[in-house]
Amino acid sequence: MTGHRSADERWSSGADYEAYVGRWSRLVAREFIDWLAAGPHLAWLDVGCGTGALSQVILSSQLPASVRGVDRSPDYVRFVSDQIHDRRAMFDVGDAQAIDAAGGAYDVVVSGLVLNFVAEPEKALVEFSRVLRPGGISGVYVWDYQRDMQMMRRFWDAAVALDPEAAALDEGRRFSVCRPERLVQMFGEAGLHDVESRPVDVWTEWPDFESYWRPFLGAQGSAPAYVASLSEPARAALKERLKADVPAEPDGPVRMLARAWAVKGRAP
Repeated sequence: MTGHRSADERWSSGADYEAYVGRWSRLVAREFIDWLAAGPHLAWLDVGCGTGALSQVILSSQLPASVRGVDRSPDYVRFVSDQIHDRRAMFDVGDAQAIDAAGGAYDVVVSGLVLNFVAEPEKALVEFSRVLRPGGISGVYVWDYQRDMQMMRRFWDAAVALDPEAAALDEGRRFSVCRPERLVQMFGEAGLHDVESRPVDVWTEWPDFESYWRPFLGAQGSAPAYVASLSEPARAALKERLKADVPAEPDGPVRMLARAWAVKGRAP
């Protein structure tokens, strides 16, 4: 299978990201926030806030004193600012590896589905620890790209079967921090204590295969960017291969497991 040179991975359209994977992140976010058990009236920092899935759950369920979201994408910051109108919340452009905040500024620092996309994730976790007050909580979750984030795992298995060069773009091969062992180790190295991990499982479901395939045409993220880079014949071949591989009920629905790994720890 040929017809592409490289996939230009973009993160700019909040609407396309929501259709692709943002809606499933919201399901994980609820269970993740409950597991943190941080308590009310706290100052939260949401690093890599994206389209606001995690911030919205915090605002609606945790009675926070404040929520600040930062993201490296100005487009996402504009999107989430337009979506969330709450006097306790503010959103701005920021770098996970150099957070614009004083030491001990926050009670809770969280990050959802972001750490894999940070150039130096170890440096980001050190920053999370720095801006936490003593005893504060930091928590992150990432998709299990290597195994059980099945909507993406099945996509890349089909793509690589037709085009071995696509393996270089597969998140399961590119990212070393999508398994709990490495995440726990990194939290400890960042100086966080009482580190715990757990899987968070949700079910992704579409009414039919076309509904599952359509978000891959949005060019937001690795898989959609790869699809956008293909010639029309190559794209059609991938679609047919994937259609043959994904599980579908006799009446049409497509349903797959989506597992995220969550990790949390406390500042000394």
